[in-house]
Amino acid sequence: MTPKAAKITGLLRLHVRGFGFVKPDPSSPVAEEIFIPKTHVDNGVDGDLVEVALLPPSGKGKGPEGKIVAILKRGRSQLGATLFHFDTEGNAYAYAPLLGPGRPLLIPMDDIPSCKRGDRLLVKILNWGDRQTPPLCRVLKVIGPISDASLDSEAALAEFDLRGSFPREVVQEVKKWQQSQPGQELKERKDLTHLTTLTIDPKTARDFDDALSLTVDKKGNFQLGVHIADVSAYVKKGSALDKEAELRGNSLYFPGECTPMLPPKLSEELCSLKPKVVRLTLSVLMDFTPEGKLIHYTVLRSAIRSRKRFTYEEAKEVLDGKLKSPYKKDLDALVKLCLLLKERRSLRGSIDFALPDLVIDVDKMGEPQGVYTVEYDITHQLVEECMLKANEIVAQELSRRGIHLLFRIHEQPESASMEEFASLARLLGFSVPKKPSLKEIQELFEKAKKTPHAHRLSVAFIRSMKLAFYSPENVGHYGLALDHYCHFTSPIRRYSDLVIHRLLFEKPLEEKRLKEIALKCSDQERVSMRAEMHVKRLKKLRLLKQWKEAAPKRSYEAIVTRVAPVGLTLEIPALFLDAFLHISELEDDYFEFNPASSQLLGRHSGIRHKIGDQLMLFADHIDLIQQEVTWRLSSTRPRRRR
Repeated sequence: MTPKAAKITGLLRLHVRGFGFVKPDPSSPVAEEIFIPKTHVDNGVDGDLVEVALLPPSGKGKGPEGKIVAILKRGRSQLGATLFHFDTEGNAYAYAPLLGPGRPLLIPMDDIPSCKRGDRLLVKILNWGDRQTPPLCRVLKVIGPISDASLDSEAALAEFDLRGSFPREVVQEVKKWQQSQPGQELKERKDLTHLTTLTIDPKTARDFDDALSLTVDKKGNFQLGVHIADVSAYVKKGSALDKEAELRGNSLYFPGECTPMLPPKLSEELCSLKPKVVRLTLSVLMDFTPEGKLIHYTVLRSAIRSRKRFTYEEAKEVLDGKLKSPYKKDLDALVKLCLLLKERRSLRGSIDFALPDLVIDVDKMGEPQGVYTVEYDITHQLVEECMLKANEIVAQELSRRGIHLLFRIHEQPESASMEEFASLARLLGFSVPKKPSLKEIQELFEKAKKTPHAHRLSVAFIRSMKLAFYSPENVGHYGLALDHYCHFTSPIRRYSDLVIHRLLFEKPLEEKRLKEIALKCSDQERVSMRAEMHVKRLKKLRLLKQWKEAAPKRSYEAIVTRVAPVGLTLEIPALFLDAFLHISELEDDYFEFNPASSQLLGRHSGIRHKIGDQLMLFADHIDLIQQEVTWRLSSTRPRRRR
């Protein structure tokens, strides 16, 4: 056991709510990720190399906790921020999304160009200050006003220190590739152009990195082909393209646009599995019995010619008989195999989520025009099941060969997190033990499907789990209930997948180098997710502001997701947006918190607020700069009494 006074060094990753986690260096005496409470973050910033002192165990079963005692190296010297206030002396204060609303930046009066409130900036940090003194900055670049929605993505790249345009040497390297395929490469590959291969992607997709083929013999056996764009044929190890792809780690997807990991000539053209053209691929060919049992597989370099590019919506219409297609038989067979694979995945303990996705529709200027929900229907499921199987097989194959690889691992959740989830389920009326097994959780979700609580429980369960990440050390994948799993199927948009491609057919990498890549890819993935969520939230608030201008007192249904002594946390289903209602904004009464039932009870009115309740709210004030909304109870709300 590590002594209480032991100090650990590692990289700090901050959550938007102010707390953080430190992933210890390999040489540290602690291997587990260390939770840093908000009160012990000191003046650490996301990406800093920090020294942490362990705190005494809390007894809550949530793993080690610590406090930052020293900043060893700053992760960055520049930040993106938005001006929100000028003091009486002319100094400016700016909000930086990476630091949150509690840590504004100070820009001295003599360093402010002709800026005004709402301008988005790129600033250089001159002095990081401390918890009482704001960081001191100077302006490097004025990006533009917060009112200009077309700048949202550019501002996010600056705010989260992400790469935008490609360097000159990368652009020059890409120019050497012609539109035709490398002739020598085609000769050395298995020709699979005779197969009926299809791609199924979102209607907004520009790059197609996976295609499917499926035949069924007279005995009912399935021959499935998962064909993945062979990016490694173009992006050579150590090239300028390769170095840039590693720095980016992944593509970024903002509403209406993409910042790709690879230049468009590769991501949208040469590597993309567009219909009617020959493309270089890596194929996983699998044979299944009529019951869906895998009996044989092979992984090889190949070439395919996609016959048809389906959107999910088109494929669904074909399956439903609303649209005629010569490929209906192929899609029907894929559905049949998908259901068999899903059943087998369920039997081993994997939990299936079918959460809808809210898509923000934006115009050419980045202004949101509305939202629509994409259901996770059978077309999405059939693609996912095939990709999961290919990823699993590739991980098993590399392990069988004794080759070190980048596993996609997902650790078991902390017992305290599962207890909290189980407690929520019980508050919603389900019978669940304190520490449910995977089988008991599966049974819970089966029951929940028939209730209004399915979405809430799914979100809560996902939040209770740890984040998946990359590592050469395999501990399995808890969520998928798999012993071996890696990412292989998206090399156009994930560097980890490109590495796996090379490991299959090129010289293995040293474990030290794999650890370095794993850490980079995992860190970059988290930062990218924050940037994407940041832009999505801003687009939602822009839309909410439009709705408010059109109807100032418009009310929105809100579902209570958490009850605390200080107020209610809610979700607005119309925008999948979180909201908070302070206890002072509830009905005209004195509310007391009952921890046993997790309810707020009105002392005089008898009104109670509990998880799962529906309230009606209206947006009183919308702040685009700090991305905050002040919500109020609508007078149309139904009053609930004991």
